[in-house]
Amino acid sequence: MRDRAAGEDRAQSSGWPVVKKRYVTLTLLLSLAIITFLDRISISVAAPRIQDELNIPADKFGWILGAFVLAYGLFEIPTGAMGDRLGQRSVLTRIVLWWSGFTALTGAATGFWPLLGIRFLFGAGEAGAYPNASGVVARWFPFREHARTQGFIWAASRFGGALSPLLVVPLQRAVGWRAAFFILAAVGAVWALIWRLWFHDDPRDQPGITTAELAELPPPIPVRPHTIPWGKLFGNPQMRLIMAMYWCYAWGSWFFFAWFPTYLVKSAHFSETEMGFVAALPYLMGTVGNLIGGALSDRLVVRFGKRQGRVYPAAISLAASAALLVGMTQTHDKLAIVVLSSLGFGVADLMLPMAWAVCLDIGHKNAGLVTGAMNTAGQLGGFVCSVAFGYIVTATGSYSIPVWLVAAMVLTAALLFTKIDPTQPVEL
Repeated sequence: MRDRAAGEDRAQSSGWPVVKKRYVTLTLLLSLAIITFLDRISISVAAPRIQDELNIPADKFGWILGAFVLAYGLFEIPTGAMGDRLGQRSVLTRIVLWWSGFTALTGAATGFWPLLGIRFLFGAGEAGAYPNASGVVARWFPFREHARTQGFIWAASRFGGALSPLLVVPLQRAVGWRAAFFILAAVGAVWALIWRLWFHDDPRDQPGITTAELAELPPPIPVRPHTIPWGKLFGNPQMRLIMAMYWCYAWGSWFFFAWFPTYLVKSAHFSETEMGFVAALPYLMGTVGNLIGGALSDRLVVRFGKRQGRVYPAAISLAASAALLVGMTQTHDKLAIVVLSSLGFGVADLMLPMAWAVCLDIGHKNAGLVTGAMNTAGQLGGFVCSVAFGYIVTATGSYSIPVWLVAAMVLTAALLFTKIDPTQPVEL
């Protein structure tokens, strides 16, 4: 306490404003979110060169992309629980180094089977990023800032998605696709080092933090040993609703992640050059949607309560997204397709910080586990969407029909969200 008081005196006497330590933590989380999407989407950007050099046909390359999604879903819960048990400082350091290593190995891959295994193990590492980031938010940020903080994090992830082609394309032109992955891996390793050196799980252990800031934060959440209570987790009605909602929602997001560029070229008849620009716009709208959604939710919660501030805005945004996706399939005008698709993704992303804030509302000390369970369901939904979409196109010759199914799933997610009670904690 004496050291902290002395530090506060020095900061005040220097005349410089005291930067709250949680905002430095947030900056690190935002950079992490950008890195996650840079790394995961880079393989889609480099896909044509990889397929040509390694002689991998499109159908097999789809399984390489799917291997990431499957591993990401399977390892969400274990890596989220690991953060609750060991602390996010240790776990985020380990998993970022893990997936950065497999990012580098992507650049060293020699064929289909090695690349399939590398991308599966890469996904296993990235799976822990957002559950553990949520665990940090639960420890380091006051309740009134939860949704807006999640909004910043998800906005950064979408910015990373838009940034990926803008960085990877010139990199692979300059140094080749293999070296591009080596460079991305180095960025992740540097982040892990900075995180390990600066961050502490308990804000009270953070050098230079003020007593005034500590007074704003929630009560300490102990890092404790525990096993995953699978029966209680899947037996809890709240968790089943949240997981079902996110499974359905993920059909919408993974349509954009996996199939939207192909839809633009094959169904909407955009040129490849046009597609490269248009495919980035939904991510930019998602950035805006997350920022607005987080700030709006926190403001509404303070004024009207959790249900009105989390549940209703999220359900409305999902329903609007479903309508916009259907509208996209009903026009041949390119400008209308650009507007409807970008709004469809951006409006759905209004919901993201609200859903993740609900997990903090009901999870508290199990925040990493609860968010991991929700995102597991989402990734598995995304895996099914990625595979089913292609089969439906092959069977029907239409890209509109699977988009209608995607819209129906997003609308179902809206209905399920109305049943979630963010005031009812999940006891595990």
